[in-house]
Amino acid sequence: MKRVEPEILTRTERLADEIAAAVLSGEFAPGRRLDEAMLAERFGVSRTPVREALRRLASTGLIDLKPRRGATVADATSAQLETLFGAMAEIEAACARLAAMSMTPIERRRLQNLHESMAALARRGDRDEYAAANVVFHACVYSGAHNGILAEFAGGLRRRLAPFRRAQFRTEGRLARSHAEHAVVVAAILACDAVAAHAAMFDHMSLVEDALGRLGAASRASA
Repeated sequence: MKRVEPEILTRTERLADEIAAAVLSGEFAPGRRLDEAMLAERFGVSRTPVREALRRLASTGLIDLKPRRGATVADATSAQLETLFGAMAEIEAACARLAAMSMTPIERRRLQNLHESMAALARRGDRDEYAAANVVFHACVYSGAHNGILAEFAGGLRRRLAPFRRAQFRTEGRLARSHAEHAVVVAAILACDAVAAHAAMFDHMSLVEDALGRLGAASRASA
């Protein structure tokens, strides 16, 4: 299997990741005002990508963004964020169920080969490469469902939650656990077991949210 190319992020996406990481690490505490000029200077960019990054993070509930009052850090475990992860779990589980029923033999082999190639990334703790491969893995499940509407919904939610889904891999041991969870999903899809695939993917997505909860708790404890 050829090497998985890193996910190419736009400047705004990368900036949103960096701001999210500062919030999840506790550096930007809940209630802190996020001044556009300060962020632009800190990250060496203009205020335009800062403004767009804050808008993206506001859609997840991590940032409160109000007219004439600017942006402030919200609670990372906000109800809005929990709702988004709940929707993500339901949609990805549905995609996995349909993929177990609809994937072609070639698509199943590709998914299996990709999963096997990710084992080395998990073993050596390569977070960036694993995160890039993880995007491809889930995209394979979306496309394997052969339902364009669900794939579109799943892709949209993934983009909104991307900073958090990448941040999960900072949790100790998360790469190995993620790969083990993927193994259960892949086994069910290869076996054409729709019920098991749905359950495995739902559990996997629930554990993604749990990993972020542990990351936030660890950051607060070390602050």
